[in-house]
Amino acid sequence: MSDKIPEGNRSARERLAQRREREKGREKRRRTLIVASAVVGVLGLAAVVGLIAANAGKDDGGDSASGPAVAPSGAIGEDALTVPVGAADAPSTLTVWEDFRCPVCAQFENAFRDTITELADDGQIRVEYHLATIIDGNFGGTGSLRAANAAACAQDAGKFAPYHDVLFSNQPPEPDDAFGKNSRLIELAGKVEGLDTPGFRSCVEDGEHDSWVKKSDTAFREGGFQGTPTVLLNGESVFPAKGDEQISPENLKKWVAEANKGKKPGTATPAEGSTAPSASADGSGAASTPAEGATTPVAPSSAAGS
Repeated sequence: MSDKIPEGNRSARERLAQRREREKGREKRRRTLIVASAVVGVLGLAAVVGLIAANAGKDDGGDSASGPAVAPSGAIGEDALTVPVGAADAPSTLTVWEDFRCPVCAQFENAFRDTITELADDGQIRVEYHLATIIDGNFGGTGSLRAANAAACAQDAGKFAPYHDVLFSNQPPEPDDAFGKNSRLIELAGKVEGLDTPGFRSCVEDGEHDSWVKKSDTAFREGGFQGTPTVLLNGESVFPAKGDEQISPENLKKWVAEANKGKKPGTATPAEGSTAPSASADGSGAASTPAEGATTPVAPSSAAGS
């Protein structure tokens, strides 16, 4: 009898230790997910919405999107569908697909704006923005299209990055089509020094880049992406995670540093207000060549959009 009791106690202690180890593992995983707490809660719904939007093929652009696709000044890449920000010769490229009505996109931007700006200003990355309009298809309205056109008009004025930030910082609730009003988009332009000009207003009111926006949205739908935002570092998905590591400002900096090891930072930043000619998005116009090392976007491994 005395021989069996210690053995039983050991078994109980072993089971208790194993349970504690499992609990520690679960707690560690929970702490890891805290980094993306702003977005994790909506990823399940976002995945469904993103998949529906990507396959719906709905066009809500109206007649203004039926004309020739005119790309904004300085747009690059295939069909001139990319808006670049940062040094053209930066060693790494961060590709971002976004919808100005997408709430997860706003959460991403508000959480990572300072980090991305710092990396771009330091010549570590060139950011390549692509615009989509999936929320217009999900909730109706034209806010995604109108805001994207206005952002393209801001690119013509060399003000894309600050206006892009203003739009996401002032994003209305997802079902609210406030961005469908050109007057609201022009009002927000007043927050960017030197943007609210007659030329910008005319570009917004006339929907000058509507067809270009629609072509960009078509590229998104046909690209196999799961939703917005889609974020790729040198072609590899990093949102909401890169491999087993959850995205965070610290991890993004680390991943860029690893990718750039032994490489010089870029210095060839285009001057603000560049007067580079607009390229026709039908491929007939000239477009700049993407930075060396830039890769063709690929579908992310997990749905992470709205």
